[in-house]
Amino acid sequence: MTPSFDDLAKSQYLLLTTFTKDGRPKPTPIWAAANGDRLLVITGADSWKVKRIRNTPRITLATCTMRGQATSEAVEGTAVVLDASQTPAVYDAIGKRYGLVGKLFNFVSKLRGGAHNNVGLELRTVSA
Repeated sequence: MTPSFDDLAKSQYLLLTTFTKDGRPKPTPIWAAANGDRLLVITGADSWKVKRIRNTPRITLATCTMRGQATSEAVEGTAVVLDASQTPAVYDAIGKRYGLVGKLFNFVSKLRGGAHNNVGLELRTVSA
């Protein structure tokens, strides 16, 4: 089954696949919060997925389990690393989307450096 944007937005976990310079896929399970026609993600500013997105914005998204096992077909999309000024809004979106667990995640993340060590990602499907 090919998921719609709404299917992706409602899924507890998403499988974000970024691509290396030579085209090898690197899948990672993530949390994401819908914001209009985009999904917002918080991640480490120096993570490999951020480095890969800066090299090539091409991604795929699929619904998945918390261990990263895909539960749908993948859809093509693009990713953008957001400006640091938008990181607090991404934290807010994750906190609202995941409730108490999201707020706890945000609290612990902020204790570990928060906006200084993390960055927001904007994910869009090609059809969105």
